[in-house]
Parts: sequence; structure tokens; C-alpha cells
Amino acid sequence: MLTTSDFRKGLKILLNNQPYVVIEFQHHKRAMRGGLVRTRVKNLLTGLIHEETFRSDEKFERPDLQYREMQYLYNDGEMYNFLDQKTADEVSLSEKQIEEVKDYLKEQVVYSILYFEGKPVTIAPPEQMVLEVTDAPPGVKGDTAQGAGTKPVTLETGLVIQAPLFVETGDIIRINTEQNKYLERVEKKR
Repeated sequence: MLTTSDFRKGLKILLNNQPYVVIEFQHHKRAMRGGLVRTRVKNLLTGLIHEETFRSDEKFERPDLQYREMQYLYNDGEMYNFLDQKTADEVSLSEKQIEEVKDYLKEQVVYSILYFEGKPVTIAPPEQMVLEVTDAPPGVKGDTAQGAGTKPVTLETGLVIQAPLFVETGDIIRINTEQNKYLERVEKKR
């Protein structure tokens, strides 16, 4: 059993028989009464975010969640198909289920898929990915006062991020998927 004192960002709890993840929380003390915990939680099945207030002594069950490593194979027009790395079973996910990682989908990359009661719920990309730059406007020295400017570049998955002025079309770069942030250039344009 979990209590509100266990709350932290990213904690998954079972609330009204559905899995939720804690996005934000704040403990509030009240004079002569028990404290309250105000939270913002996200329903892992529907994706809806809402605020909840709990008494400080409330208890919660852990949801029956499992992570499975799956390799992205292809999109058949409607469904996105993945291969379970342990069982070699093929799993199809709808566009709604992969919505949060659509900008990071690349064939042959392994993703972590969260299951609740045996059904796929959500998907998470690797923390870092290596992607090719498909469009980068020319960076001109003098565009910035300090000389450390950035420009928008488009990656092979369609994602647009800010990258240093020296990044060109055809370069291979590493990005942080949690922050949509450029990390380094892995390979220079040939």
C-alpha cells in the first residue's frame, strides 16, 4: 500500500480502479486537523489530467503495471506494429496510444511499452536517440551577440528542435527525448 507521504513525481497509483501517474504534488498542513495533499494526476488509460486533493492518511494500491521492451517495426496506415523482444509476439498500437512518442518513432528502435492488466497503455521512447537532420537552414555567423545561437532543424521523424548554428542537413545528432533537446553531433554530413 502507498500513502500520500510516498508521493513523488512519476509515482503510479491506482485510483478508482484506473492507473494514474502523479505529475505534481504539494503537502499542505492545516491547524488542528490532518494535512492535505494537492496533486495533479494523469490517467494512463485516457490521458486526461486533473487535480485531486487527498487527506494525508489516505492509502492507495499500486496498479498492476508491467514494462515490456518492444522494437518498432512499421506503420500499416492505421496501426503501429511492434515486436516483443522476449516473446517475439507482434503487437499493434493505435495512433492515440503512440501519440506522445510519434515524433520519435523510428523503425528498428526499441521502445518501452507500459501494460496495465495485460493491455498496452502507453509507450516511452529511449532517453536519448540518434537521428538524421533532414532540413537545416544555413547558420550565419553574427546572427547572435554571443556567437552561440541556435536554429530550428527538422529531423528524420518530422520533429523540429533547436540546434547549434553549425548543424547542417545530413548530420547525425543525438537528442534528449525527455526535453526535446540537442545533445551533440554524432556524425558530420558526408
